[in-house]
Amino acid sequence: MTKNLRDLDFTVPAPCDIAYPAPIRLYVDAQDVLRGILQVRQVIPVRSGGPLTLLFPEWLPGYHAPRASIALFAALRIEAGEKELPWRRHPVQVHAFQVEVPAEAEQIVVSFHFLTPTDSSQGRVVVGKEILTIQWNSVLLYPAGYYARQIEFHAFLTVPAGWQHSCAIAAVDRQDDTIRFEPVSLDVLVDSPVFAGRYAARVPLDDQEKVHLSIFADKAELIDISEKKIAPHRAVVEQAGKLFGPAPFDRFEMLLGLSSELGRIGVEHHRSFEAVTVPDYFTDWEGCFSLRETVPHEFIHAWNGKFRRGADSWTPSFDTPIRNSLMWVYEGQTQYWDRVLCARSGLWTADQTLQAIAVTAATHQVRAGSRWRPISDTTRDPIIAARAPLPWPSWQRSEDYYSEGSLVWLDIDTRIRMLSGDTRSLDDFARSFFAADQQGPAQTLTYTLDDVIAALTDLAPFDWGEFLRERIDGKHTGAPLEGIERAGYQLVFRNDPGEFWTNTEKLAGNLNLMFSLGLTVDHDGKVEKVLWEGPAFEAAITAGTKILEAGERPFSVEALRAAVQEAGRSNGRVRLRVTSGACEREVEVHYPGGLRYPHLTPLEGARPRLLEILSPRV
Repeated sequence: MTKNLRDLDFTVPAPCDIAYPAPIRLYVDAQDVLRGILQVRQVIPVRSGGPLTLLFPEWLPGYHAPRASIALFAALRIEAGEKELPWRRHPVQVHAFQVEVPAEAEQIVVSFHFLTPTDSSQGRVVVGKEILTIQWNSVLLYPAGYYARQIEFHAFLTVPAGWQHSCAIAAVDRQDDTIRFEPVSLDVLVDSPVFAGRYAARVPLDDQEKVHLSIFADKAELIDISEKKIAPHRAVVEQAGKLFGPAPFDRFEMLLGLSSELGRIGVEHHRSFEAVTVPDYFTDWEGCFSLRETVPHEFIHAWNGKFRRGADSWTPSFDTPIRNSLMWVYEGQTQYWDRVLCARSGLWTADQTLQAIAVTAATHQVRAGSRWRPISDTTRDPIIAARAPLPWPSWQRSEDYYSEGSLVWLDIDTRIRMLSGDTRSLDDFARSFFAADQQGPAQTLTYTLDDVIAALTDLAPFDWGEFLRERIDGKHTGAPLEGIERAGYQLVFRNDPGEFWTNTEKLAGNLNLMFSLGLTVDHDGKVEKVLWEGPAFEAAITAGTKILEAGERPFSVEALRAAVQEAGRSNGRVRLRVTSGACEREVEVHYPGGLRYPHLTPLEGARPRLLEILSPRV
């Protein structure tokens, strides 16, 4: 028994930069949309007999973590000719499978099912009745021991009758409902998701028709491509080109799903992005405006994140761990620029953008976690937490390299402007650092922290190394507000929520009292988040608590809001009846401040640099 157990262990070959002997053919049947079952068949050439290790992609770029859904992998069968071959899984590296290839075999045939979630409790739903998304990493195995760029794939995808598709990889043929894609390397294939559906539209966004917005929806009437709504998306492409310079891609597909069936997503790729948003993104244009940030964010990643990437985030294959030490550049600067491009393109007004920045600044002004945990440590969160719900996110922190990172980059931008007498800015950094000198499907040029510091120093001599050590590696209290103030504004709190706040509340389906009572609550009274050391925290209210009464009235959003307002005018106490588990109790939350919402207001006599930053480039 001991010998047999030891035999189950095997070594996974390390990747080498040598070519796999011959192309792998991959056939994916995605017609079973009612059950969400993807059927996979692969023909893998082999050079000789002996042990062969096949890997299911584990570490996924864009997710920055081992996010492969191996639990949804089923029905593995491996054959050589008419003979079924036994396989075994590595006891620790569970994405690895080993098979003994017969000496006379020239190829093996691998088949399996990928059982996509049929309910959001099982994971992100990717197959709907009229729309689906395919991430190739979910529907293939690849031979261990090779760089991903050295394994060629010939991919075929069968979709339901009458469905259209879009992908950054060109289709060279379509027979009935089977699409044959041009041959590409494994890294390009995994980097090129497919959207398919019955209802679709593809709109060019530039004069050269190199960039397209490919829209797929649950229903035809959701696709409203009127000029009013397409024009700002076109302007995103124009303004991004003016900001970053030559593009690193030869073509780009903005894959945008409008669906109530599919799970929400926004993931970047070299020549495309995949985003699924609310069904009425276009048809309720004003009512969904705060969601428009996704499009510029994922498009910017073509330059920042895919073309230029932190050296420790690039890996040769999908079984190699990804490290994320420079995520505050990859994601933090991208979030800074996505809001700038929202304003420059007209996706948002300047005032809406100011309100969005105010919310970010206020969030970190009250977030206590920065007292013990620096931004640099949050770059491990994709691996640590994978965006799972947390009991105390304001204390634990959660990928704060995005939002707080964007405030650091505003500080850097305004500091460059000040140091250079407003002759240079972060725009100059973007063009010098991210401009591409060639175009292609998967070109990546890595950088280090020293490269970032050198590029900043070239623009404005300053001790950027010490600055970044303090901001990124240091612990602190409150938000980094210097950039906002140097940009001519200050963070204030008022009792009116503002357009951006109201819109995000509506789309989230909650009441956000984070800067007053210190909690958010859904429309049924269930508490979603509680601010560490806030008033609700001091009353021992936690996420999951249900509010039954507010101010002696049955719970409603209006009743709770009114109770907070009344406490601000009277005794500073909000009376609640709550239940948590089997415990029902009355609590008094001590809070005298009334309703408080963040805003940015101009500093008297200061140069309005923030408005200059948000102005379109000509």
